[in-house]
Amino acid sequence: MDWLVTNFPPVQDLETRRVLKKSLQANKYLAELKGLAQSIPNQSILINTLSLQEAKDSSEIENIVTTYEDLFKADKYVKSLPPATKEVYRYADALLAGFEAVDKKGFISLNHIKKIHSVLTDSEAGFRTQAGTELRNEQTGETVYVPPQNPDNLTALLSQLELYVNRDIDDTVDDLVRMALIHHQFESIHPFSDGNGRTGRILNILYMILKGLVDIPILYLSRYITSTKTDYYRLLQDVRDTGEWEDWILYILEGVEVTSKHTIEVIHVLKEMMQNTKNAMRENLPKIYSQDLLNIIYRHPYTKTINVINELQVSRPTATRYLEQLAAHNILNREKIGRDVFYINDGLANLFFNMPPLGTQKP
Repeated sequence: MDWLVTNFPPVQDLETRRVLKKSLQANKYLAELKGLAQSIPNQSILINTLSLQEAKDSSEIENIVTTYEDLFKADKYVKSLPPATKEVYRYADALLAGFEAVDKKGFISLNHIKKIHSVLTDSEAGFRTQAGTELRNEQTGETVYVPPQNPDNLTALLSQLELYVNRDIDDTVDDLVRMALIHHQFESIHPFSDGNGRTGRILNILYMILKGLVDIPILYLSRYITSTKTDYYRLLQDVRDTGEWEDWILYILEGVEVTSKHTIEVIHVLKEMMQNTKNAMRENLPKIYSQDLLNIIYRHPYTKTINVINELQVSRPTATRYLEQLAAHNILNREKIGRDVFYINDGLANLFFNMPPLGTQKP
């Protein structure tokens, strides 16, 4: 507890030669990603598809496991959804709620963080007010870290973190380095009884948006963290034990670089897919082609008639006719699953089904 209060933000030189070199690389690929995303005419496609990927991957870190197929074919408003699928959709909703708040307000407040957590957990529990929270080793049950217990101390630490997030306290420190510090401090404060990891990962992308590193929520570290989970928890604890930041910062910077490269590849593939689909629709179905219809079948890998009805404001017979014609020309794959008929964008679905893990070299 004393270390957290007296040493954040840390006063030592954080930007070592290794950190400077890695931050240049991470910022380079992040800037490339930002520019590429701006070339997509309808960015809601990226937001919708990539946020669902992030929701799945981030939830998986907390052992909340579902499949892309279950997510794609689910109606999130149906009460009978499997618990894991419902939780993943809540994560996606929390992420977008946070993005809208930052985009509108231009800062990240503690109230925003509480709202994100509320949507994420479907509760109004707020910040912890009672002692007893401990972090334990999943395999051994051993206590590895005890976060601040006193509510007054918790409030002081959160207020300090809020100031650090929103003020340019030290313009000489790279924003990605600062993000690494913020994430570590948030996870160490551990302000909620549950959902800290997922909330903290949402905070990462919101901070990058706040600093203009990206314009929309498309760069997510959760797949990287899932692939390097042991390193993630080890390095978090190493900083608490030693006060040495370099390896932790290098880990986060590596994550930004690796994930930026991966997301760049995904967007290139997505753009090529969309162009090929557009060409096929114009050539074979010119009477029903529209950019709006194209956008729908890329926002929804498993499209249902109701998606077309609601988003194009057409009748059910018209929506069904559009989708049946797309299936007849093998642009979509018609499949009945249970009582529902889906029109599946196989290329887009497979892009997510076959996502590789994102490994890293140990610092």
